[in-house]
Amino acid sequence: MIAASTSRSPSLTLWEGRDAEQLGRWLREHPGVEVACRDGSLAYRRGITAGAPDAVQVSDRFHLWQGLSRRVKDIASIHRGCLPTALPPASDPEPAIVDETAENTAAATWAGRHARRVFEDVQALTRTGRSHSSVGRELGLNRRTVSKYARAGTWQEVMRRPPRKTSTLDPYLDYLQQR
Repeated sequence: MIAASTSRSPSLTLWEGRDAEQLGRWLREHPGVEVACRDGSLAYRRGITAGAPDAVQVSDRFHLWQGLSRRVKDIASIHRGCLPTALPPASDPEPAIVDETAENTAAATWAGRHARRVFEDVQALTRTGRSHSSVGRELGLNRRTVSKYARAGTWQEVMRRPPRKTSTLDPYLDYLQQR
């Protein structure tokens, strides 16, 4: 596809096909083309050069990005061995600090209380050496859920999402929900 623009009457024409001879012929029949936007096709380049040699050939946005990303990929693959030396040395990650206010907020919710209760029950039963399947049958949980609670170090790890932080709107929530 090609877009052509002329100075005397600005217009845009889209060209279909990839025949360089037909494109060159069409451009000669429509003189005054100053700019031709094209992809990287050799056929388009030859046709524009033959039909409008003074026209500026530009690449469209898609093909500019495509060419740039291809070039970056090539350069990265050539210098793949250099990349690890460019990285900063890995340091020991700092232990995660548990936010006590978030912990207290989670403990105050129904989900937090439930997670803590199930966690304590699963931990107590698995410490006795029982299988996850038997613990699941006794507590009415899936074996995978029991495994998740058994692997966890704290009850907060099994919470599906972090607890909601307090908001300045909290005192007005009842009123807002009524509205």
